[in-house]
Amino acid sequence: MTVRLRQLAILLIAALPACSLAGCGTINEHMSASMGDYIPQWAGGLPADAPPRPGTAKYDEFMKERERQRLMPADQRDPKPTKPDQSGLDPVH
Repeated sequence: MTVRLRQLAILLIAALPACSLAGCGTINEHMSASMGDYIPQWAGGLPADAPPRPGTAKYDEFMKERERQRLMPADQRDPKPTKPDQSGLDPVH
């Protein structure tokens, strides 16, 4: 193998993984929006009190309720929702 042919082979070998990884970036961008819904919370998924995603019917209801709460006087608003019970978890020290 001559020097130029070897350099061309090394260039092609290096370009193949680079192009493959660049292609994965666009796939993951579109898939990440829906895959987060299926990952459990303990593994880094959405928390239980996360608002619904934009573009869904639940999102429109959520925004209407949020606007209604915003327009009410502060003393008449519903109390803020409490965090989920985490008594079953061990303390982290």
